[in-house]
Amino acid sequence: MTEDADPLSDRVDRAIVNAFQGGFPVVERPLEPAAAALRERGIDIDADELLARVRAMDEAGTLTRFGALVNAEAIGGAATLVAMHAPPERFDEVAEQVNAHREVAHNYEREHPHLNMWFVVSVADADRVREVLDEIEAETGQPTYNLPKQQEFRVEAKFLVDGPIPEGDVDLSDLGPDVTPTDRDHLTPAERDLVLAVQDGLPLTETPYADVAAEIDQPTEWVLETLQRFDREEKVRRVGVVPNHYALGYTENGMTVWNVPDDLVDEVGPAIASLDFVTHCYERPRHEGVWPYNFFAMTHGRSEAESAERVEQVRERMAEFWDVGEDDWDTLFSTRILKKTGIRLDERADANTEDGDSTGDGPGASAETEVGDD
Repeated sequence: MTEDADPLSDRVDRAIVNAFQGGFPVVERPLEPAAAALRERGIDIDADELLARVRAMDEAGTLTRFGALVNAEAIGGAATLVAMHAPPERFDEVAEQVNAHREVAHNYEREHPHLNMWFVVSVADADRVREVLDEIEAETGQPTYNLPKQQEFRVEAKFLVDGPIPEGDVDLSDLGPDVTPTDRDHLTPAERDLVLAVQDGLPLTETPYADVAAEIDQPTEWVLETLQRFDREEKVRRVGVVPNHYALGYTENGMTVWNVPDDLVDEVGPAIASLDFVTHCYERPRHEGVWPYNFFAMTHGRSEAESAERVEQVRERMAEFWDVGEDDWDTLFSTRILKKTGIRLDERADANTEDGDSTGDGPGASAETEVGDD
């Protein structure tokens, strides 16, 4: 893609998007060291302009938000990917029935001769997954195929654009408190409130962490230490700008699926995950007679040609490990977003909080967690 065709017309905005899709400082005034890092890379900007530009991109929809990308799986509860067939003559009716379930977060129509509807179920209690699928089957008259993650090899949904800092390699995550990870499975009430306060993004201010601290009535230093620890514990995948990949021109969304020999999955997984354009990479179960694939790798492209080239690169890397036949893989492109509310964390965090009590009311909002393979 040429610079003129890039959805972001401004060179400095492109630098910000590339630089800060992860590794933002967790200090009281993070914009100052972030702007300094840009200046070191030839981008003339100060903290005030950086804030103004992030605000403008957020308001324009170029960013979905700025802040912490919460790993819902580590917070509590469970999420799973589900496929089903919706008869073409009843497709919209079935979509409405599926989407009516509050546990359904993402739902996509995908190109496949049989399994044309793909959605994510997110629940506080893993046992609830089967109950939700039973309800959907009873309402729609269609079987569902549960495809829970068995191994995760990569979740790294970064979308770079042409321009400065093309590798997106600015990592300032070391700028923050010195913390020691814990092995606790549960959240404290205060941690639960922090998760819900940051899941939809940090305030776009000079002191975002202090503003969150005031919102949940905690010391600023505690918020900084806890977010930094959450990053180390992988409760937070990263802190930074979260771009709207559609707004950046990444409109070609291909879910490549593969029937990888079981004894090669552990080798193939890291190899495919090393391709920088693969945003999600998982092992999932097969369903005999219906779904022969056990390996998923998501690719995104800014054109049909770029998308096809990236899928071919995945196939070439696969072929280094085994003889890939034509029937051993497929690519399912999304044709419609049927629902996209994000993963609701309020109930999941509540169920995983030590005493079930919190210092805040909890907004009951949604967090994007990258589990939906979108």
